[in-house]
Amino acid sequence: MEEKKLDLNSIIGMLLIVGIFFWMMYQNKPSEAQLAAEKAKKELVAKEAQAKAVAAKQAVAPAAVITPGDSTQLAQLQKTLGGFAYSATLPSAKNDVTTIENDYVLLKIANKGGYIVEATLKNFEKFKKNSGQLVSLIKDNNADLNIQLQTSDNRILNTKDLYFEPALTKSGADQILSMKLKAGANEYLEYKYILKPNDYMVGFDIRSQGLNKVLNTGKPLDLQWNMKTYRSEKSIAYENRYTEVRYQYEDNKHNYVNDGKDKEETPDKVSYIAFKQHFFASILITDTPFEKAQLKSNKLALDETKDTVFIKDLKAAVPLAFHNGELDYKMSWYFGPTDYATLKAYDKNIEKIVPLGWGIFGWINKFIFIPLFGFLTGGISYGIAIIIFTILIKLAMSPITYKSFLSQAKMKVLRPDITELGEKYKKDPMKKQQETMKLYSKAGVNPMAGCIPALIQIPFMYASFQFFPSAFELRQKGFLWADDLSSFDSVYKLPFHIPLYGDHISLFPILAAIAIFFYMKMTSGDQQMAAPQQEGMPDMAKMMKMMIYVSPIMMLIFFNSYGAGLSLYNFISNLITIGIMFVIKNYIVDSDKIHAQIQENKLKEPKKPGKFQQRLQEAMEQAEAQKAKKK
Repeated sequence: MEEKKLDLNSIIGMLLIVGIFFWMMYQNKPSEAQLAAEKAKKELVAKEAQAKAVAAKQAVAPAAVITPGDSTQLAQLQKTLGGFAYSATLPSAKNDVTTIENDYVLLKIANKGGYIVEATLKNFEKFKKNSGQLVSLIKDNNADLNIQLQTSDNRILNTKDLYFEPALTKSGADQILSMKLKAGANEYLEYKYILKPNDYMVGFDIRSQGLNKVLNTGKPLDLQWNMKTYRSEKSIAYENRYTEVRYQYEDNKHNYVNDGKDKEETPDKVSYIAFKQHFFASILITDTPFEKAQLKSNKLALDETKDTVFIKDLKAAVPLAFHNGELDYKMSWYFGPTDYATLKAYDKNIEKIVPLGWGIFGWINKFIFIPLFGFLTGGISYGIAIIIFTILIKLAMSPITYKSFLSQAKMKVLRPDITELGEKYKKDPMKKQQETMKLYSKAGVNPMAGCIPALIQIPFMYASFQFFPSAFELRQKGFLWADDLSSFDSVYKLPFHIPLYGDHISLFPILAAIAIFFYMKMTSGDQQMAAPQQEGMPDMAKMMKMMIYVSPIMMLIFFNSYGAGLSLYNFISNLITIGIMFVIKNYIVDSDKIHAQIQENKLKEPKKPGKFQQRLQEAMEQAEAQKAKKK
């Protein structure tokens, strides 16, 4: 191809075009007057805009209120909000709240989202008595409630971002707040709140009207409830331990989401979900069980020295099913204390969120500890009530203590005979066991008699470990140096933090540790004498000697951050046990009489061994036979 070159005519043409361009610019250049006028106009526009901005900040009403009936604005909103664009054109489309309250709770419900943005309990203070800070379960955006709407034109909208129209009315003494997210004058999604006087329970209904053409009703909507639980108690570690998601599912079964990072459960047929803190709870209860729930718990207070505002991040997601193209759920909110009696009075099984233990431990707490302690706290100090409570429990258990000690005394008398049999049949363990069992039978001694009474006492001990941390009555009740029996009784603040122990010294755990040390010192000798060393078995004497020191140390470490009420109970309990053992040992059980009785029993015909002894002997004989066969 021949290369194209610039000729003289082309150069002249380009120069003419450039000249014409500059001439046109010069002709259109504004005059000095025009420039001044334009500058003044811009300054005026800027001043007007600034004045409008200042006025908008100072105005009581929001700056942007859509004019009702404005078809142009409505058309623009419909591009993003679809059928719910109507709600944004109403005067209620602003960040206002409506307050409803009684003598127990104060609730604030926001126009935006229609959910509760503040739930404050009027009769309880945070951290300590007279702190001046009321307990707020919901405040400053720590919680939200959202329904994810799927519209018929394939939009995904969130109710927490949309504006509801409030209407507050009264029915007698009841306050009724209707919050409507409108898609038209008579088409809406409604949240209805009903607050009665002197009540922690709030009626909460969700229903829709005329939305079967606006929403996709082919599948359920997703209700999402999220909350970061505020710290309300003195001990972060203690509150962290008892903050969790609890729920009732299927046939009145109860469970909880495990503690830790990003824990999750997906139960079916859920009738209530409780975001339970140590002494307070937010509970969503439904008359129509949710088909399935996705429940999550995430631990936030990982470092007690830094994470001091929130305890855990709790989440729940449940489906809301349509019936005949509409939603209709009768529900309730509970915002209040986790007091067993208060919760039980509602007859909705929500008292099950109080962790009293399973099986026999729960029965002891429900039918013995709670009624007895409730009776004692009628008009006396809670500390004195704990002491009387402990005395009554220990006195009731004293016959069992007596049986246990009597069995130990009998075994102690037989120890020389058992040692003799051990030496005589040193090379024949099977024969030694058989002769030992014969000796027990002749003497009328049951080697298991000392274990059974001790086993009976274990459920009561475990029940106390569940009862005292859950006893709401102890919250912020003082006794002696302890200003709060539900939390640790710090007598000295350490300038540093000790792992597992904490940054303070509690006195009641020290007293309980001293008491348990002397109790074990007192009883370990008799236990060692009562239990002769068995061949091939651990040396119990050494183990008991070690436990004398290990148990008090464990008491000091683990109880330092526990509630003072539990430590006081253990201290008094060990003191009383020491006293009972002293009386039994020195004034009731006579070792000489026991020895004479055993010698007399030896001369009698041996009693027929019990079923347990027979089975034990048969098992030993079979084991010995198999051993001989292998040889």
